[in-house]
Order: sequence, then C-alpha cells, then structure tokens
Amino acid sequence: MPEVAALVAPDEIDRRIINALQGDFPLVDEPYRAVAVRLGLEEGELLRRIDAMLERRVLTRFGPMFQIERAGGAFVLAAMKVPEHEFERVAAQVNAFPQVAHNYRREHALNMWFVLATATPQGIAESVAAIEAATGLEVFPFPKEREYFVEMKLHA
Repeated sequence: MPEVAALVAPDEIDRRIINALQGDFPLVDEPYRAVAVRLGLEEGELLRRIDAMLERRVLTRFGPMFQIERAGGAFVLAAMKVPEHEFERVAAQVNAFPQVAHNYRREHALNMWFVLATATPQGIAESVAAIEAATGLEVFPFPKEREYFVEMKLHA
C-alpha cells in the first residue's frame, strides 16, 4: 500500500499562498518571483511550500485551466458502474490513463465519475474503448451540451 503523506493543516503563509494563486497569476518572465514578492516571501520558499502542499494533498492540482476545445482537443465527463469489491482495482486501472482527471467515487448506481481530456475529439472514443478493454466495464460518456463559466475561488 502506498505511503500517505501526514495530514498537516496549512499554516497562515500557506493560506495566503492559496488565496493569492486563485486567479490573476502574473504573465511575466518570472511569475513565481512576482507572486513571492507580492506575498513578502522568497521565490524558493514559495515553490517549496507549493510542492509541500501538493505532496500533503492540501492542493490536489496546481496549474492553468484551458478551454481544450479551442486548442483542438476535447473533454467529457464519464461514469462507470463498478462493483464495490472491484472499485480499488478499477480506479487504479482508470487512473493509469493519462487522459483521466478528477476521478471520484459517488453514492449512485454509477459510482465512479471522471473527466477524460484528449488532444483530439476522436481521442474521447478511443479512450473510452481503451478503458472498457482494460477494466471489462462499460464507460458512460456525458458530453457537454452547454458551457457555463463559474469562477469559484475558495478562501483558505
């Protein structure tokens, strides 16, 4: 079983970093230095703290959000009905695909939900077929019908 990082609550500096990095990331040659200066930190300390929060799973992801369709790609919300006794095995198989993000367990007949993101629209069907072949279970893709922009910022 993989080792789990110790659960350590973010301190005041970590909370300031989280709050500062939700939007308005500077588009300059040295963006981390600019953020660090704004927070009164050294760039190295900022980077170490971001890495530590990712390792401790205080943050699960740090990076830009793109509208993949504008770049020629595609994404889709997908779900599977996974027998409970096989959930961990199937989750590991699904998560091994680089196209998979945001995999969550849900209390529903379709108990595994995840996002597929691919470089081309055809990649969605290919990924669905590959996941079905690997797991032996059906994947239910739910393509986006309409897009909404919700800017959600969480105060740490």
